[in-house]
Amino acid sequence: MFQRVKQLLDEQSRRMRRYEKIVLSINSLEAEMQQKTDDELCRLTVSLKERLQTGESVEAITATAFALVREASKRTLGFRHYDVQLIGGLSLLEGHIAEMATGEGKTLVASLASFTQSLYGQGVHVITVNEYLARRDAEQIGQIHRFLGLTVGINHSDLSFDEKRAAYAADITYGVGTEFGFDYLRDHLVMRKEDRLQRPLRFALIDEVDSILIDEAKTPLIMAERDTVHEALQQLVRRVIEAFQPEEDYTFDDEIKAVALTDQGIETIERTFGVDQLFAAEHAVLFHYVIQALRAHVVLTRDIDYIVKDDKIALVDLFTGRLMEGRSLSDGLHQALEAKENVTVTEENRTTAQITIQHYFRLYRHVSGMTGTASTSRDEFLKTYRMDVVSIPPNRPKIRIDEPDVLFLTRQEKYQAIAQATRLAHQTGQPVLIGTTSIEQSLKVAHVLEREQLPYEILNAKTVDQEIRIIESAGQAGRITIATNMAGRGTDIVLDASAKQQGGLLVIGTERHESVRIDNQLRGRAGRQGDPGLTRFYLSLEDELPRRFAKDRLTRVQKKLPDVAGPVTLKEARQLMCYAQETCESVSRSVRDELVQLEDVISEQRLAIYRLRNQIVESESLEGFVQSFAARVIHALVDEHLHDALVPEEWPLALLTSELEQLVQQPVLLERVESREEMKQRLTPLIAETETTMADHLASHEETARRFMLLALDEQWTGHLTAMNSLKEGIHLRGYAQEQPVRIFEQEGMDYFTYAISTFEKQIVSSLCRFESVTTEGGMLHATVD
Repeated sequence: MFQRVKQLLDEQSRRMRRYEKIVLSINSLEAEMQQKTDDELCRLTVSLKERLQTGESVEAITATAFALVREASKRTLGFRHYDVQLIGGLSLLEGHIAEMATGEGKTLVASLASFTQSLYGQGVHVITVNEYLARRDAEQIGQIHRFLGLTVGINHSDLSFDEKRAAYAADITYGVGTEFGFDYLRDHLVMRKEDRLQRPLRFALIDEVDSILIDEAKTPLIMAERDTVHEALQQLVRRVIEAFQPEEDYTFDDEIKAVALTDQGIETIERTFGVDQLFAAEHAVLFHYVIQALRAHVVLTRDIDYIVKDDKIALVDLFTGRLMEGRSLSDGLHQALEAKENVTVTEENRTTAQITIQHYFRLYRHVSGMTGTASTSRDEFLKTYRMDVVSIPPNRPKIRIDEPDVLFLTRQEKYQAIAQATRLAHQTGQPVLIGTTSIEQSLKVAHVLEREQLPYEILNAKTVDQEIRIIESAGQAGRITIATNMAGRGTDIVLDASAKQQGGLLVIGTERHESVRIDNQLRGRAGRQGDPGLTRFYLSLEDELPRRFAKDRLTRVQKKLPDVAGPVTLKEARQLMCYAQETCESVSRSVRDELVQLEDVISEQRLAIYRLRNQIVESESLEGFVQSFAARVIHALVDEHLHDALVPEEWPLALLTSELEQLVQQPVLLERVESREEMKQRLTPLIAETETTMADHLASHEETARRFMLLALDEQWTGHLTAMNSLKEGIHLRGYAQEQPVRIFEQEGMDYFTYAISTFEKQIVSSLCRFESVTTEGGMLHATVD
């Protein structure tokens, strides 16, 4: 461990020395840049582009590019990049994560790397955590880029196709990561290549990179179409599940938020619905509804995971406290949640395309990021994204004081202590920011403050429309602000003069978060750019983390503690809180690791499907694409029917003949042979005739055939995703002895994928032999014989 830490420190030190030399070069160009006219600076941008295009390395132009951006920033915004900001820009340019404290000007740092990378002329995507920040940064930093002759676009969900196309054509495009991911999926559902939006994915610069690449890693981006909802079945399942008792009918793993039926629960379902073997394939729909209903009732909690608003379920982003407008849970879980809350049940979604944020950003050639808290996740960034964390020194020394946690026996005592600390600060005029981990907790804190007659403003998913105003005013003297899970991240809390005199912002944490990294984000709200500030966490042994992740230790510690009021000083109790958080981090990391491995399987399949799809969309002639289909499909039929379990005399030649005739639409005569290989050899003339028929039909109706192929491939991929998601859903419930879930998923997933591809090829051969024109209604294929 010590050796690893020493190695990291040595590496960081060497990197800093190298960066400092480049900064000296940048500074030496400052006087020269100041002498240039605006037009000369703009022409220098063109010159740098030409140097890259003629083969010079980006390292050769970096000093000039950074000096140019610094001068443009002074002329447009009145801001001069500090030397430490230049260092941050250099780390971004090299594909690292720049760890910079709150208020150190990360947005200005991004201007350096985004400008330099844009000189390649292949597009740069700057990713923010919300659309407000995308618009703000595009407007502010865009002034620098436009001054230097670059184009700047904003990508968001409300744009028309033409507006999105213009945004993607810009040199630098700002937007939210999920919107870029959805556009990628949409690009692989188009029928014509000119309907695509994205260029090849070259460089992404991600603000608040830990939030996007780690906290949101488990959230897939899903494109879906409407599917049938069995509402009567759903309501019946809901009533059965509502009567279920924990441990008797189901088990719940609080650490990983997973539910499973017990034997008694399985028997109850089978008896209620009159079925045998709930896990049998013919009862897959029932099993699916049962598991989703169980998840809705046990795993998801109102005012923590979601709120009910206007007869609808609105999901809450657990890491920001924001409502996820327009987002719904997939695979029927959203409908199960609606049934649970007795609101209108919407139509179920059928997944047509999906990708995780992790796998989307791994498609870029280069990715870099910025955040104030990345060091604690350094190993995960290296392992998953091959991105190193570079800690950038602050421009001014940090004088914020981070006090030790204050621990109590009960939540009631904790809240009383929070109210008392808030009152004392408020009496002096010191602003207070109280960070909570859920809407439910924020409302509890608000109730306690009301009882103490303390004025406050609350920021959670129910008040998100006021987010920027509330956060911007949180540094004013006398303000008390309650914020859920770092809502308002990306907006600085600026202290007024009176607040600075009273010791700066007091940050109070009401509970440890699931990661120390998120605790540090909350602490980082105070002490901006060398400002004074104070942070303190108030905890209790009744908090969520020790209850979920340290039950046994908690019981032992509680027995040792006297039942008296006041802060707990027992060393073992304080260590318990750290242990619970470390355990939670370890479990979450393991879940993310396994998710990456499972998604790696789907990712490989998705890339293969998209390569096929791109071939169909882009091929001038499809004849070469389908040339080998006939042989593969006919040989597969032979292998299916003439298998090793039967001797040649028992082979079902009549059945094989019938399927071949149905496939190629002509009479087929099969004679008994001694081996499968001989049968395949005898079928060579039939294969050749089939290929000729397919080629003739393609030559006369290629565009109709192209559309049919795309629709057929999309339909197979949609069915395959449904199968893979069902496989993933039940992979931990199947009890394979000594087998790893990832291995099972990989093996069976490949069987599913092979089946989907072979079915697609069979569809194409059959259709081109008949030649069918294709339309779509309700998402289904409809064929008409020509």
